[in-house]
Order: sequence, then structure tokens, then C-alpha cells
Amino acid sequence: MSMNREDGRPGRQEGAAFLLAQLGAHAAGLFAQRIAGLGLTPAQAGLLRLLARTPGRSQRELADVLGMPPSRFVPFADDLEERGLIERRRNPSDRRLYALFLTEQGSGLLAELRKAGAAHEQQVCQGLSPDEHRQLTSLLRRIAEQQELSPGVHPGYRSIRPTGPLARNEQ
Repeated sequence: MSMNREDGRPGRQEGAAFLLAQLGAHAAGLFAQRIAGLGLTPAQAGLLRLLARTPGRSQRELADVLGMPPSRFVPFADDLEERGLIERRRNPSDRRLYALFLTEQGSGLLAELRKAGAAHEQQVCQGLSPDEHRQLTSLLRRIAEQQELSPGVHPGYRSIRPTGPLARNEQ
């Protein structure tokens, strides 16, 4: 926090970049709390949404889209597979690769996730009129495009570490 007032009290941080970071961290925390009841982390929720949009992609393709090294993606996907939310199938055009798909259980959880996402959007943007909400979304999309961010992919995937038994072996 900056001390830019003459009386030495903290000044207001009004820059757009700071406000985006402040609101982003706040919104991410609220979303994580909201979906914790579904037994998901935000990263897992993102992978389920991605598989719903583009089923049958290889692990390598998904790792590339998410910006994750394949060595981190495999244990990340293993957890969802163990829970019965996704399944790996041999790729018919290249038997060396696995294609990932949502299971019926994963699709059911995704429906609950969509409800949670809609409630989250409403909570975070409740201070805006419908027109302001559309305008803000449009402006943020434009900034994300200019920054060359992948649509629908959180940049936090790059720093995900494996969990579970494999992660304990790495330490």
C-alpha cells in the first residue's frame, strides 16, 4: 500500500491494473470457497469445463493449452480419473496417445459447477446493471486478447504442482 498522502496515511490505489489484481484475487478466493463443497479446486473445475468444450483431446494437447508441463498434467488428471470424473481412452488414430473425456459422473458434476459459476458471477457483479456488466465483460475480454491470454484458460495452470502420492515422492 502506498503512503502518498501528506499526512502519511495510506493512499488509495486507483490504477486499473491494481484493481484488476485486487478483484481477481478476491473473486478467485470466493470461487474456490464456493466450489470446495463440490470437492473441486478451481484448476480441476477448469479442466472439466475444457473437456466438456473439447472432448477427446490428448493429454499433451491439454497440457499445452493449459500451459502446464506434461509431467505435471498427468498426475493432475490422475486425481480426476481416480474420482471417476474423467476417463482416458486410447486415441484411435495414434494408439500411443490417450484421449480424455468426461464421464457421466463428471458431466453431472459439471452441471453443478455451472450453477455455482452463475451464482458466483451474479455475486461478484451484483453492483452492476445488466448493461454495465456486458460493457465490463467486453472491455475485460479486449484487454485479455491484447495481453494474448488464452480464452477460458487461467494463467495459474503454469504453476500447478502435482498432488497425491506422486507429489510426495518429488519432495
